[in-house]
Amino acid sequence: MFLSNNACLVPTSFWLTGIPGLESLHIWLSIPFSSMYLVAVVGNVTILAVIKLEHSLHQPMYFFLCMLAIIDLVLSTSTMPKLLAIFWFDAHHIDLDACLAQMFFIHCFATVESGIFLAMSFGRYVAICNPLRHTSVLTLTAVRHLGLAALLRGVLYIGPLPIMIRLRLPLYRTQIITHSYCEHMAVVTLACGDTTVNNLYGMGIGFLVLILDSLAITASYVMIFRTVMGLATPEARLKTLGTCSSHICAILVFYIPIAVSSLTHRFGHHVPPHIHILLANFYLLIPPILNPVVYAVRTKQIRERLLRILKAGAQSK
Repeated sequence: MFLSNNACLVPTSFWLTGIPGLESLHIWLSIPFSSMYLVAVVGNVTILAVIKLEHSLHQPMYFFLCMLAIIDLVLSTSTMPKLLAIFWFDAHHIDLDACLAQMFFIHCFATVESGIFLAMSFGRYVAICNPLRHTSVLTLTAVRHLGLAALLRGVLYIGPLPIMIRLRLPLYRTQIITHSYCEHMAVVTLACGDTTVNNLYGMGIGFLVLILDSLAITASYVMIFRTVMGLATPEARLKTLGTCSSHICAILVFYIPIAVSSLTHRFGHHVPPHIHILLANFYLLIPPILNPVVYAVRTKQIRERLLRILKAGAQSK
Protein backbone atom coordinates (compact mmCIF):
# COMPACT_ATOMS: atom_id res chain seq x y z
CA MET A 1 0.00 0.00 0.00
CA PHE A 2 1.39 3.43 -1.00
CA LEU A 3 0.75 6.72 0.74
CA SER A 4 -1.37 9.13 -1.26
CA ASN A 5 -1.16 12.14 1.07
CA ASN A 6 1.75 14.46 1.77
CA ALA A 7 3.25 12.27 4.51
CA CYS A 8 6.81 10.97 4.09
CA LEU A 9 7.81 7.35 4.53
CA VAL A 10 10.96 5.24 4.78
CA PRO A 11 10.71 2.79 1.85
CA THR A 12 12.25 -0.66 1.69
CA SER A 13 11.24 -0.98 -1.95
CA PHE A 14 9.94 1.03 -4.89
CA TRP A 15 7.27 0.47 -7.53
CA LEU A 16 8.39 0.92 -11.14
CA THR A 17 5.49 1.86 -13.39
CA GLY A 18 7.11 0.70 -16.62
CA ILE A 19 5.95 2.99 -19.44
CA PRO A 20 3.45 5.35 -17.77
CA GLY A 21 0.34 5.96 -19.83
CA LEU A 22 0.92 2.86 -21.94
CA GLU A 23 0.19 0.21 -19.30
CA SER A 24 -2.48 -1.40 -21.49
CA LEU A 25 0.12 -1.87 -24.24
CA HIS A 26 2.85 -3.39 -22.09
CA ILE A 27 2.43 -6.88 -23.51
CA TRP A 28 2.72 -5.52 -27.06
CA LEU A 29 5.65 -3.28 -26.18
CA SER A 30 7.46 -6.35 -24.86
CA ILE A 31 7.77 -7.69 -28.43
CA PRO A 32 10.02 -4.93 -29.86
CA PHE A 33 11.90 -4.49 -26.57
CA SER A 34 12.65 -8.20 -26.16
CA SER A 35 13.64 -8.43 -29.84
CA MET A 36 16.01 -5.46 -29.52
CA TYR A 37 17.53 -6.89 -26.34
CA LEU A 38 18.08 -10.25 -28.05
CA VAL A 39 19.76 -8.53 -31.02
CA ALA A 40 21.98 -6.53 -28.64
CA VAL A 41 23.08 -9.63 -26.72
CA VAL A 42 23.70 -11.76 -29.82
CA GLY A 43 25.51 -8.95 -31.64
CA ASN A 44 27.89 -8.09 -28.81
CA VAL A 45 28.59 -11.71 -27.89
CA THR A 46 29.36 -12.33 -31.58
CA ILE A 47 31.85 -9.44 -31.64
CA LEU A 48 33.57 -10.83 -28.53
CA ALA A 49 33.69 -14.35 -30.00
CA VAL A 50 35.04 -13.22 -33.38
CA ILE A 51 37.82 -11.15 -31.81
CA LYS A 52 38.72 -14.00 -29.44
CA LEU A 53 38.88 -16.58 -32.25
CA GLU A 54 40.75 -14.42 -34.78
CA HIS A 55 44.31 -13.93 -33.53
CA SER A 56 45.00 -11.29 -36.18
CA LEU A 57 42.43 -9.12 -34.37
CA HIS A 58 44.36 -9.17 -31.10
CA GLN A 59 45.32 -5.54 -31.57
CA PRO A 60 44.63 -2.39 -29.50
CA MET A 61 41.69 -1.18 -31.59
CA TYR A 62 39.87 -4.50 -31.33
CA PHE A 63 40.46 -4.75 -27.59
CA PHE A 64 38.68 -1.40 -27.33
CA LEU A 65 35.82 -3.01 -29.26
CA CYS A 66 35.75 -5.86 -26.73
CA MET A 67 35.46 -3.30 -23.94
CA LEU A 68 32.58 -1.58 -25.74
CA ALA A 69 30.82 -4.92 -26.25
CA ILE A 70 31.11 -5.83 -22.55
CA ILE A 71 29.90 -2.37 -21.50
CA ASP A 72 26.92 -2.58 -23.87
CA LEU A 73 25.99 -5.99 -22.48
CA VAL A 74 26.09 -4.61 -18.93
CA LEU A 75 24.06 -1.51 -19.87
CA SER A 76 21.30 -3.39 -21.65
CA THR A 77 21.17 -6.17 -19.05
CA SER A 78 20.93 -3.63 -16.24
CA THR A 79 17.50 -2.52 -17.46
CA MET A 80 15.90 -4.89 -19.97
CA PRO A 81 15.30 -8.01 -17.81
CA LYS A 82 13.46 -5.91 -15.19
CA LEU A 83 11.51 -4.03 -17.87
CA LEU A 84 10.46 -7.30 -19.52
CA ALA A 85 9.49 -8.70 -16.11
CA ILE A 86 7.21 -5.66 -15.69
CA PHE A 87 5.73 -6.21 -19.14
CA TRP A 88 5.23 -9.96 -18.81
CA PHE A 89 4.66 -10.64 -15.10
CA ASP A 90 3.65 -7.25 -13.60
CA ALA A 91 6.80 -7.50 -11.45
CA HIS A 92 6.81 -3.79 -10.56
CA HIS A 93 8.42 -4.06 -7.12
CA ILE A 94 12.16 -3.49 -6.77
CA ASP A 95 14.03 -3.52 -3.44
CA LEU A 96 15.74 -0.31 -2.39
CA ASP A 97 19.21 -1.86 -2.57
CA ALA A 98 18.46 -3.41 -5.97
CA CYS A 99 17.19 -0.03 -7.17
CA LEU A 100 20.39 1.71 -6.06
CA ALA A 101 22.51 -1.06 -7.61
CA GLN A 102 20.64 -0.70 -10.91
CA MET A 103 21.16 3.08 -10.77
CA PHE A 104 24.89 2.60 -10.19
CA PHE A 105 25.39 0.15 -13.06
CA ILE A 106 23.42 2.25 -15.55
CA HIS A 107 25.17 5.55 -14.85
CA CYS A 108 28.58 4.01 -14.14
CA PHE A 109 28.85 2.04 -17.37
CA ALA A 110 27.43 4.88 -19.46
CA THR A 111 30.30 6.94 -18.01
CA VAL A 112 32.78 4.13 -18.74
CA GLU A 113 31.57 3.88 -22.35
CA SER A 114 32.10 7.61 -22.82
CA GLY A 115 35.63 7.17 -21.47
CA ILE A 116 36.33 4.32 -23.89
CA PHE A 117 35.21 6.46 -26.83
CA LEU A 118 37.55 9.18 -25.60
CA ALA A 119 40.43 6.67 -25.40
CA MET A 120 39.61 5.41 -28.91
CA SER A 121 39.68 8.95 -30.27
CA PHE A 122 43.14 9.34 -28.72
CA GLY A 123 44.17 6.14 -30.51
CA ARG A 124 42.88 7.48 -33.84
CA TYR A 125 44.73 10.76 -33.24
CA VAL A 126 48.03 8.99 -32.62
CA ALA A 127 47.55 6.62 -35.58
CA ILE A 128 46.89 9.44 -38.06
CA CYS A 129 48.75 12.46 -36.69
CA ASN A 130 51.81 10.62 -35.39
CA PRO A 131 51.85 7.23 -37.14
CA LEU A 132 55.52 6.50 -36.49
CA ARG A 133 54.85 6.41 -32.76
CA HIS A 134 51.52 4.60 -32.93
CA THR A 135 52.80 1.11 -32.13
CA SER A 136 55.04 2.37 -29.32
CA VAL A 137 52.39 4.61 -27.72
CA LEU A 138 49.25 2.50 -28.11
CA THR A 139 50.54 -0.83 -26.82
CA LEU A 140 48.34 -3.55 -25.36
CA THR A 141 49.48 -2.46 -21.90
CA ALA A 142 48.46 1.12 -22.66
CA VAL A 143 45.04 -0.10 -23.83
CA ARG A 144 44.55 -2.03 -20.60
CA HIS A 145 45.54 1.02 -18.57
CA LEU A 146 43.16 3.26 -20.53
CA GLY A 147 40.33 0.77 -20.04
CA LEU A 148 41.07 0.51 -16.33
CA ALA A 149 41.21 4.31 -16.05
CA ALA A 150 37.79 4.60 -17.74
CA LEU A 151 36.36 2.01 -15.33
CA LEU A 152 37.84 3.66 -12.25
CA ARG A 153 36.58 7.05 -13.39
CA GLY A 154 33.08 5.63 -13.76
CA VAL A 155 33.19 4.09 -10.29
CA LEU A 156 34.59 7.26 -8.67
CA TYR A 157 32.12 9.56 -10.43
CA ILE A 158 28.98 7.46 -9.97
CA GLY A 159 29.75 5.63 -6.71
CA PRO A 160 28.69 8.61 -4.56
CA LEU A 161 25.22 8.83 -6.21
CA PRO A 162 23.58 5.84 -4.47
CA ILE A 163 25.58 6.52 -1.27
CA MET A 164 24.30 10.11 -1.12
CA ILE A 165 20.73 8.90 -1.63
CA ARG A 166 21.16 6.34 1.16
CA LEU A 167 22.68 8.81 3.62
CA ARG A 168 20.94 12.08 2.76
CA LEU A 169 17.48 11.04 1.52
CA PRO A 170 15.88 8.48 3.84
CA LEU A 171 12.31 9.81 3.46
CA TYR A 172 10.14 9.79 0.35
CA ARG A 173 6.72 11.18 -0.55
CA THR A 174 5.83 8.02 -2.47
CA GLN A 175 7.33 4.69 -3.48
CA ILE A 176 6.04 4.96 -7.05
CA ILE A 177 8.76 5.74 -9.61
CA THR A 178 7.16 6.83 -12.87
CA HIS A 179 9.92 5.22 -14.88
CA SER A 180 10.93 1.81 -16.14
CA TYR A 181 14.21 1.73 -14.22
CA CYS A 182 15.88 3.47 -11.27
CA GLU A 183 17.29 6.56 -12.92
CA HIS A 184 19.01 9.00 -10.53
CA MET A 185 16.75 12.02 -10.98
CA ALA A 186 13.60 9.88 -11.07
CA VAL A 187 14.43 8.70 -7.54
CA VAL A 188 15.72 12.03 -6.17
CA THR A 189 12.59 13.93 -7.21
CA LEU A 190 10.50 11.67 -4.94
CA ALA A 191 12.52 12.47 -1.82
CA CYS A 192 11.41 14.66 1.05
CA GLY A 193 13.86 17.29 2.25
CA ASP A 194 16.62 19.23 0.54
CA THR A 195 17.87 17.56 -2.65
CA THR A 196 20.10 20.44 -3.78
CA VAL A 197 23.37 18.58 -3.20
CA ASN A 198 22.14 15.49 -5.06
CA ASN A 199 20.89 17.60 -7.96
CA LEU A 200 24.10 19.63 -8.23
CA TYR A 201 26.30 16.53 -8.04
CA GLY A 202 24.26 14.77 -10.74
CA MET A 203 24.41 17.82 -13.02
CA GLY A 204 28.14 18.20 -12.37
CA ILE A 205 28.83 14.59 -13.33
CA GLY A 206 26.73 15.01 -16.46
CA PHE A 207 28.80 18.05 -17.41
CA LEU A 208 32.13 16.34 -16.71
CA VAL A 209 31.24 13.23 -18.68
CA LEU A 210 29.09 14.29 -21.62
CA ILE A 211 30.25 17.85 -22.25
CA LEU A 212 33.98 17.54 -21.53
CA ASP A 213 34.34 14.11 -23.14
CA SER A 214 32.52 15.22 -26.29
CA LEU A 215 34.63 18.40 -26.46
CA ALA A 216 37.84 16.38 -26.08
CA ILE A 217 36.72 13.94 -28.79
CA THR A 218 35.79 16.84 -31.06
CA ALA A 219 39.21 18.46 -30.48
CA SER A 220 40.99 15.22 -31.39
CA TYR A 221 39.01 14.94 -34.62
CA VAL A 222 39.66 18.57 -35.52
CA MET A 223 43.38 17.78 -35.38
CA ILE A 224 42.82 14.55 -37.31
CA PHE A 225 40.92 16.36 -40.07
CA ARG A 226 43.64 19.01 -40.29
CA THR A 227 46.22 16.27 -40.81
CA VAL A 228 44.03 14.46 -43.34
CA MET A 229 43.43 17.64 -45.36
CA GLY A 230 47.20 18.02 -45.64
CA LEU A 231 47.59 14.69 -47.43
CA ALA A 232 48.68 14.84 -51.04
CA THR A 233 45.85 13.09 -52.89
CA PRO A 234 42.05 12.79 -52.48
CA GLU A 235 42.42 9.01 -52.48
CA ALA A 236 44.77 9.15 -49.50
CA ARG A 237 42.37 11.47 -47.67
CA LEU A 238 39.39 9.19 -48.24
CA LYS A 239 41.35 6.09 -47.24
CA THR A 240 42.56 7.73 -44.02
CA LEU A 241 39.13 9.06 -43.12
CA GLY A 242 37.71 5.60 -43.81
CA THR A 243 39.72 4.24 -40.90
CA CYS A 244 37.80 6.64 -38.62
CA SER A 245 34.31 6.03 -40.00
CA SER A 246 33.35 3.19 -37.65
CA HIS A 247 34.49 5.15 -34.62
CA ILE A 248 32.65 8.29 -35.73
CA CYS A 249 29.44 6.31 -36.33
CA ALA A 250 29.70 4.65 -32.90
CA ILE A 251 30.25 8.02 -31.21
CA LEU A 252 27.17 9.50 -32.92
CA VAL A 253 25.11 6.41 -32.01
CA PHE A 254 26.12 6.85 -28.35
CA TYR A 255 25.93 10.62 -27.85
CA ILE A 256 22.95 11.60 -30.02
CA PRO A 257 20.34 9.45 -28.19
CA ILE A 258 21.68 10.65 -24.82
CA ALA A 259 21.57 14.28 -25.95
CA VAL A 260 18.03 13.94 -27.33
CA SER A 261 16.82 12.19 -24.17
CA SER A 262 18.49 14.75 -21.88
CA LEU A 263 17.18 17.76 -23.82
CA THR A 264 13.68 16.30 -23.92
CA HIS A 265 13.83 15.66 -20.18
CA ARG A 266 15.13 19.15 -19.36
CA PHE A 267 13.16 21.29 -21.77
CA GLY A 268 10.35 19.17 -23.18
CA HIS A 269 7.86 19.97 -20.44
CA HIS A 270 4.93 19.46 -22.81
CA VAL A 271 6.22 16.11 -24.09
CA PRO A 272 4.07 13.21 -22.77
CA PRO A 273 5.73 11.16 -19.98
CA HIS A 274 5.74 7.95 -22.01
CA ILE A 275 7.85 9.68 -24.69
CA HIS A 276 10.43 10.63 -22.04
CA ILE A 277 10.58 7.04 -20.76
CA LEU A 278 10.73 5.48 -24.23
CA LEU A 279 13.62 7.78 -25.20
CA ALA A 280 15.42 6.95 -21.94
CA ASN A 281 15.15 3.24 -22.74
CA PHE A 282 16.18 3.69 -26.35
CA TYR A 283 19.43 5.46 -25.44
CA LEU A 284 20.39 2.39 -23.40
CA LEU A 285 19.38 0.01 -26.21
CA ILE A 286 20.40 1.74 -29.44
CA PRO A 287 24.21 1.71 -28.88
CA PRO A 288 24.29 -1.99 -27.84
CA ILE A 289 22.28 -2.84 -30.97
CA LEU A 290 24.08 -0.64 -33.50
CA ASN A 291 27.70 -0.85 -32.31
CA PRO A 292 28.15 -4.49 -33.40
CA VAL A 293 26.42 -3.72 -36.72
CA VAL A 294 28.62 -0.67 -37.34
CA TYR A 295 31.86 -2.51 -36.63
CA ALA A 296 30.83 -5.74 -38.40
CA VAL A 297 29.90 -3.81 -41.55
CA ARG A 298 32.64 -1.18 -41.53
CA THR A 299 35.60 -3.28 -40.31
CA LYS A 300 36.94 -5.56 -43.02
CA GLN A 301 38.77 -7.98 -40.71
CA ILE A 302 35.71 -8.56 -38.49
CA ARG A 303 33.43 -8.89 -41.52
CA GLU A 304 35.68 -11.44 -43.23
CA ARG A 305 36.12 -13.52 -40.08
CA LEU A 306 32.38 -13.50 -39.43
CA LEU A 307 31.66 -14.60 -43.00
CA ARG A 308 34.17 -17.46 -42.66
CA ILE A 309 32.47 -18.62 -39.46
CA LEU A 310 29.04 -18.48 -41.10
CA LYS A 311 30.27 -20.38 -44.18
CA ALA A 312 31.90 -23.03 -42.00
CA GLY A 313 28.66 -23.41 -40.06
CA ALA A 314 26.65 -23.74 -43.30
CA GLN A 315 29.04 -26.34 -44.74
CA SER A 316 28.95 -28.43 -41.55
CA LYS A 317 25.19 -28.79 -42.02
